Amino acid sequence: MQLVNAQPVKKPVRIIVAFAAGGPVDFVARAIADPLAKELGRVVLVENKPGASGAIGAAEVIRSEPDGDTMWITSVGAAAINPALFEKMSYDMTRDFSPVSLVVNNVELFVTNTKNPASDAAQFIAAVKARKETTAIGSSGTGSIPHLAMLQLQDSTGTDLLHVPYNGMAPALTDLMGGQVDAEFADVPAVINYVKGGRLKPLAIASKHRISQLPEVKTFEELGIKAVDSNNWYAIFVSAKTPRPVIDQLNKNIKKVLELPATISKLEQSGTEPKWSTPEELATLLKADTLKWAKLIKAKNIKVNE
Repeated sequence: MQLVNAQPVKKPVRIIVAFAAGGPVDFVARAIADPLAKELGRVVLVENKPGASGAIGAAEVIRSEPDGDTMWITSVGAAAINPALFEKMSYDMTRDFSPVSLVVNNVELFVTNTKNPASDAAQFIAAVKARKETTAIGSSGTGSIPHLAMLQLQDSTGTDLLHVPYNGMAPALTDLMGGQVDAEFADVPAVINYVKGGRLKPLAIASKHRISQLPEVKTFEELGIKAVDSNNWYAIFVSAKTPRPVIDQLNKNIKKVLELPATISKLEQSGTEPKWSTPEELATLLKADTLKWAKLIKAKNIKVNE
């Protein structure tokens, strides 16, 4: 039987995550996938393409059809930090990608274990300056946002801190709770349950403003410690060859999704902040953070094993 006026089946929309399933970027991608599918009237698939510090996921988007049906959701690391960490990269954010919108902003929280007597970052730093032993600060890896935040704190306070890089945040937090390191910076979603469960003590927020999930925790600036501001945003990009009308429509779709009460609730409960932007605002932020982190990385001569 011949079908009359049959409509062509639309291919799925793909959100490429350059990290493993179950991680924070993956969580955010899946949190917006279902409402975005309803908004678009199409199937939205989340595909994990981890490896090579984001390059594998980036390559998947670059070689895809530039029709807006393949999006890349990435953290600030792969977008704005990697260019300064690696001498050679297989992708260029300006050449290969067009910004669509911010999705969330993750604030960095400075935490210690419950055995530490300090009640805030100012007391912690005072104790660091008074003690003779080395103060060890863990991070999720060399060149990560937690590592760079630690360097900001070191420069701001004139302290000598020992960086202890781990292969990811999970082992870093395990050693912090076990007392192998003294403190760490971490995205709020990674530590909020430990803080609320009384297993970690929050010392300060590395942002310009306090956050609703932990309203009692002061910012570094409130504690008299300047220039510790290291937000880890996630954003969506598409191929640079994507037509601007397609990008504008995607931007509107994402804005509607991020304004849904259910989406806001799901993201905020995880400890992250829904954050929409125009493509131009994202481009400005990307440029500013690329310059900011490049300056710090160059000044500290940070190298990573490629």
